[in-house]
Amino acid sequence: MTQTAILSPAPVRILPTIVLSQFAGTSLWFAGNAVLPELQASLGLQQGALSLLTSAVQFGFILGTLCFAFFSLADRISPRLLFLLCALLGALANAFILVSATSITGVLLLRGLTGFLLAGIYPVGMKIAASWYSGNLGKAIGYLVGALVLGTAFPHLLRGLGAALPWQSMLLAISILSAAGGLLMYLLVPDGPYLAKGAGFKISNMLQVFKVREFRAAAFGYFGHMWELYTLWAFVPFILAYAYPEWQQGQLSIGSFIVIAAGAVGCVGGGYASQRWGSARVAFVQLLLSGLCCVLSIWILQEPSMLLPFLLSWGVVVAGDSPQFSALTARTAPPQLVGTALTVVTSIGFAITIISIQLTGYLLTSLPVQAVFILLVIGPLMGLLSMRRLLQK
Repeated sequence: MTQTAILSPAPVRILPTIVLSQFAGTSLWFAGNAVLPELQASLGLQQGALSLLTSAVQFGFILGTLCFAFFSLADRISPRLLFLLCALLGALANAFILVSATSITGVLLLRGLTGFLLAGIYPVGMKIAASWYSGNLGKAIGYLVGALVLGTAFPHLLRGLGAALPWQSMLLAISILSAAGGLLMYLLVPDGPYLAKGAGFKISNMLQVFKVREFRAAAFGYFGHMWELYTLWAFVPFILAYAYPEWQQGQLSIGSFIVIAAGAVGCVGGGYASQRWGSARVAFVQLLLSGLCCVLSIWILQEPSMLLPFLLSWGVVVAGDSPQFSALTARTAPPQLVGTALTVVTSIGFAITIISIQLTGYLLTSLPVQAVFILLVIGPLMGLLSMRRLLQK
């Protein structure tokens, strides 16, 4: 590879294709949420079905990322080929729900398998972006995570608007979208000029990445961010229902969509800001602001007139630092282990979300609502402390 090739700018199609493919692939994540009422009716499920379906995907994703990191698959196999295979297999697993909707066990197993295969889509998509963008990595991943945030919010929009499509057609459409995203990535995005030669398989690869001090600082900052992020997202409908008891289900769903989708603004805006101030400063400021929102929640939750603007602001900053942490992780990891580093950090981060969500749900049964969400500040506080080395550099 020549130095001229390395310095050449990426073709215009690369970033839009990666973003679209990433959105298409990660749409599998929330397919179960979009058809939850129909699955509840088919299987006779109670209201707790949402947590079951969500936890199945999260647990599968954790297992998948651990497996991918253990075998260093994202560094030993062409990332675009791995993305294609996981997008196609994930589409099949999602479509098979159509024939297993008579068994909760079958549905949960398929959702868990979908989560497992998402480990070859979400972190691998970030590695593909890292192989094309070096100085602009924060901006590129900002678009990628922004697409993921919109995908997270999308089921709430569907429910709020009362989608008329039969649930079977909706699942098939999502599967087709995922498969198309995998094909687009494979056909239109070749291996990038910054793709380092992958490391061979070693059991120690997962631990080796944590020997780099700057990498540890970025990783622990991300872990603090994850303690807060998914817990807030999970309980946004609950918070809105608590503050606005007169709202109907459609209003709650639209409100939840707006609050969660606001994170895409923080992701993309933070990506552009990182070009001027650097990923570490942008991530630090957004994490600081989201931590401040955790503290202010103890008062704002008692003021319904202020709550919606407050939640919108919180929604922007709570997700906006995520792509910058991923960019920092990719930059500070050993070049031959970028895929493994992104995968193992993402795996640990999502494991942390399960603990935080379960703890928050338990506390809501024993404490006043306004006294619970301030405890989310633990994550931002620990993340800010860990990032001091990156700011000093």
